[in-house]
Formats: sequence, structure tokens, C-alpha cells
Amino acid sequence: QLQLVESGGGLVQPGGSLRLSCTPSGFTLDYYAIGWFRQAPGKEREGVSCISNSGVSTNYADSVKGRFTISRDNAKNTVYLQMNSLKPEDTALYYCAAATAYTPSYCPTLPYEYAGWGQGTQVTVSS
Repeated sequence: QLQLVESGGGLVQPGGSLRLSCTPSGFTLDYYAIGWFRQAPGKEREGVSCISNSGVSTNYADSVKGRFTISRDNAKNTVYLQMNSLKPEDTALYYCAAATAYTPSYCPTLPYEYAGWGQGTQVTVSS
């Protein structure tokens, strides 16, 4: 079973920034597309962003476009989510997930398309 570890969450004021990291446990990310999802209390898990295994394709939810940037460093076996201009509505538990890369541009956006998940890292945006 694929397992990942998220880090970088925390408490930040509105307008602030955080960088989340996602690293695999026991496997390399080279052959996987990586997605970031989030879930706020009482709400369904929603897709935030994804990046294909090659890095050529990325996707963002409308709510984060222009503020969040996903990137990957396969040499460091890590995927990042840079979050800028954070808003209180970004408060959630953030998860990363891995999906087998069927093509270099494969960038799935739905939770069921992912085979491995992390435990999540909490992001709280509040003054």
C-alpha cells in the first residue's frame, strides 16, 4: 500500500504563506502523479491541485488558482504545494495522494483515482 507523509502545515494569518511538502514512505515518486486534497470540518474532501509524474501537467481548483503552486523535485522525492495569499476559507486538513502515471501528462483530479494517501497536515488561516 502506498503511503505518503505531509508536512509544513500550521497557523498563519490571512494573506500569509505556507509551503506543504509530500514525501513517500518506501517508494519513489517518479512513476506517480501527485494530488493535493483538503477537507474542512463538515465538508467533503475536495481536490486542490495535481501534478503529473513528468511535471508537464498541472491542475488547480478555481478557488486556489493564482495563489497556490504545485511543483515536484523527483531528485528529492518530494512534491510541494506553495500556498500564498491564504484566506480563512483555506483552513482545512490537507492531504497528498499518489496515482500511478499511465501517461506523462496524467493528472487526475478525483479522490477515487488515487491509490495512496497521507495522514494529512492541518492548515489554519486565522487572525
